[in-house]
Order: sequence, then C-alpha cells, then structure tokens
Amino acid sequence: MSTINLLILDDKEENIISLSALLSDIGDINIISSTDPNEALKICWMKDISIALVDVQMPEINGFEFVSLLKSNSRTSHITAIMVTAISKEDKYLIRGLESGAVDYLYKPLNPEITIAKVTSFIKQIHIQEEIIQKNMELEQSKKALIQANKEAEQARRSKEIFLANMSHEIRTPINGIMGIVHMLKNANLNPEQIDWINRLENASNSLLLIINDILDISKIDSGMMKIEFEDFDLKAMILEFDKNFKLKATNKNLDFEVILDEALPQYVRFDALRLQQIISNFISNSLKFTEKGKISLIVTNVENIGDQYSISFVVRDTGIGIKPDAVEKIFQAFEQGDDGITKKFGGTGLGLAIVKRLSELLGGKVSAKSTYGNGSEFSFVSTIQKAEKSTQEKVRLQYTQFPELNKLNVLVAEDNELNSFMLSHMLQTWSCHVKVVKNGMLALEEFEINTYDLILMDTHMPIMSGFEAIKEIRRHPNRDKRNVPIITISASVLEHEQQAAFEVGADDVISKPFHPIDLYNKITKTCALKNENNITF
Repeated sequence: MSTINLLILDDKEENIISLSALLSDIGDINIISSTDPNEALKICWMKDISIALVDVQMPEINGFEFVSLLKSNSRTSHITAIMVTAISKEDKYLIRGLESGAVDYLYKPLNPEITIAKVTSFIKQIHIQEEIIQKNMELEQSKKALIQANKEAEQARRSKEIFLANMSHEIRTPINGIMGIVHMLKNANLNPEQIDWINRLENASNSLLLIINDILDISKIDSGMMKIEFEDFDLKAMILEFDKNFKLKATNKNLDFEVILDEALPQYVRFDALRLQQIISNFISNSLKFTEKGKISLIVTNVENIGDQYSISFVVRDTGIGIKPDAVEKIFQAFEQGDDGITKKFGGTGLGLAIVKRLSELLGGKVSAKSTYGNGSEFSFVSTIQKAEKSTQEKVRLQYTQFPELNKLNVLVAEDNELNSFMLSHMLQTWSCHVKVVKNGMLALEEFEINTYDLILMDTHMPIMSGFEAIKEIRRHPNRDKRNVPIITISASVLEHEQQAAFEVGADDVISKPFHPIDLYNKITKTCALKNENNITF
C-alpha cells in the first residue's frame, strides 16, 4: 500500500496536536498540518494531498471557502475534504459543507473511535481508487500493446501472404510448364524406356507440387482460409482408385499393397472428397516412405450407422520402422518428425500429418496413431459421413489430343514464361487454334489493338504491365466487340482474393497453375460459348 498524505488545517495549534496524536496509530498515512489556510492551499498545490481535515471556523478564510477553493482547482479537486466543526449540527451547516465539496463531518469534541473509523474508511477508498487508476493504466497499456500486436500481426499476415503469393507464382509457373510438357510427351510416339523417363519426371513434379501445396495448406488452415466443400461422390470408387494409384508405387519398393472394404459401407456419400483424398493419401504416402519391407493395408470400415449417418473408419497399417512411444503425438505437429534423424534419412517437410490433423478437425473427425517401434504403425481417421442416394457419373478423361477441334479460334496468349507459352501454344494449336504469344500486358494491348481475337489467355503477373492492368484497359475499349472479348486469366496464386480480383477487373474465368489440359479446354469452350457460340465446334 502507498503512503497517503493527510492534511490537517486548524487555526489552533492545540487542535492540530490532539488530532495528529489521535490519527498517529493509523498506518499508511503521512500527516501534514497548517494553521494558515493560504499556506495550506500552497501545500495542497505542491504536495500530493489525498485527504484534508478542515476546521470550519477560521479567520480570513473559513472551512467552507477553503474547500470550495480546493474543488475549483484541477490540481486539488481530487482531495477528499472532511469538515471538522464545533458549531451547530443544524442541517443548513451540513448542507453548506456538502455544497462546498466536503464528503463528511467530524464534530468536536471528537469521538476517537468514530474519527479513526471514518478516516480509515476514506483511506481504504483512496487505496481502492488508486488501484482502479493503476488497473486502468495497465489496461490502457495492454490495450495499446494489443493494438500494436494486432498491427504487427496484420503486417506479418500481409507479408506472409505476399511471400506465399510470390512463392506460389515463382514455383507454380515453371511446374506448370514442366507438367504441360509431360502431358505433351505422353502424347508423343515414345519407346518404353522414354515412357519410363516421362513417368519418373511426372512423379518428381507431383512430389514437388505436393510439398508446395502442404506449405500453402498449413498457412490457409492457420489463417482460417481453408474451406470445406461437400459433394456427392462414389466412396468405393475413390477407395479403389487408391488401390490403383499406390499399388504400382508399392510394387516399385517390393511391397504388398492391399485395400480392404467393408461390405456395409455406403456406395455414395456426401463429404469433402478432396480433403478425404488428401488425408488418406498422406497416410499411405507416409507409410510408403517409412516401410522397407512387408505390406501396407488400407482398411475402410463402417463402425456404426444411424439412419443415413455413417461413422466410417479409414485405417492405414504398415510394417515399417514404427515410431518411438514418446514421439507418437509429436508427429501431428507442424514441421516435426518422430525422430530428428528421420528427416536426414527419409526427407519430408514434416507437414503432412499436421495438415491431416487439422483437416480432420475441420471435417468434424478424429485422427490417431499407434505404433510398435520397429514393427510398424497404424494411422486412422474416423468421421461421420452422410450417405447419398444420388448416383455420380464417372468422368472419362481423354488425352488432350483427342478433344474436338476449336474451329480456327484466334487466341492471344500473354505469358512471360517461355516454357509456359510454348506449352500453351502447342496445346492450342493441337485444337486447331491460331495463336499469337506476347510477353507482357503492354504488348498484349498493342497486339489486341491491331488484330481481332476470339479469346485472350492472360497471365496475371508479368513485367512492364500486369494482366490485371491490361484487362482493365481492354474492358474500357471504345469498341464494344473488342471490349467484350472473352478473357481467361492464368494465375499461379492460390489466394482466393487474388483470384477474385481477376473477376473484379473483368476476367470471364480463372485457371490456376498447374492445370490439366482438359481443365483448360473446358474453360475455353465454356467461356467462348457464353460469349459467342458460333466460334466453337463441339
């Protein structure tokens, strides 16, 4: 507790002495006294006085006037004034004292117990007020600190977002070119050895893309940007697709791979198919990485169902190296491995299982792991999934060289990456399009002004003039036919607001890198058909 300065003002010294002696046993006070009201005012201005015991009857300035002077000055208005009087206890005097600013009265002759009790009570009130003031100051400081922290967090978020956007563009753009060339080569007349080379290149590209997606996914989940999208799909067909895709990889490592499906599983379900695939793929890929011999099993079981709500368990079991008991929970943390030596031997970002755990929470499910060190592991995901009656049609994917021709469509491609522009030109020419390639938005505007085009494929990030700036100029063109030309932006960003910005500046559609040729073809036919059906031959 801080010491409180208490002023005693009385024109008679003997009264001051007796009152000081009475109050001397009260702790946490420093008694200051004066017989002169003018001197007492100076003391109140110069020292931090908290309580003033003021005699009412004094020459020159009486107690009422003194208290009024205290309350009229901002430097002394906070002082708690208590009148000490020997005059009548009539209401008019009491009211006058209270009107001057006093809070209470002490009547002479002073009752020691009442005097001490009242002064002690006011001291406690002042301590409470001091604590409140201190707490308010601390709260204000905390508020300022929180505001500053929020500003710094927002700046960090923006910096992170800019970094992710740049990283996404700089890495996805060349990957898009590489994967496009892979699609082109797959349609070429290659011998078995060359096909094997292409398959290896495709696997390496997919692995790199998976790492990038992991980093972006963990960031999207942390920032609350990850969206869950439910759709109807064939669950059993999806599981059997895992058998097809991972059996070859397991065989290449001399491993057995099996899929066990419970007959009680529903055929069609409503769930987020993409995120379910991501969870199971992460489990299987993890097992493939850490299993050198033996078998990997994917076991899908109907735990129970009530009506159309099914509790389904997805378990991946392996005979791999296993996990130490104290490291089982650690593997679900971002950038962590079960063992520090794991990364050096097997590689990996340590993000896969962290993403799985967070995705499972978003999906309302639960992931778990159990392992016997040296004898394998088991990873499981259990969630409630709704049965769907709607039958889904299986999509048949043709080679892009088998797609119907696009009746001599004139296409302007604005793309600064030579590998991507080469790949785009080849695909478009395969579909009988006439193609002109430029390297930035400014050149795109110049070419657009000279010639007539049925479609523009516009990269978003280019030097000199970006795709967004070029689109704005095109949409402001005085010629109606020119300003309404179909435009598809090609974006390497996964940030939704950047893709939304493309629509806001006037793009008709957006395709993200890396893209599959069929996705590009479908967007072209859809966009151009909406603008001018006569340009397309299906």
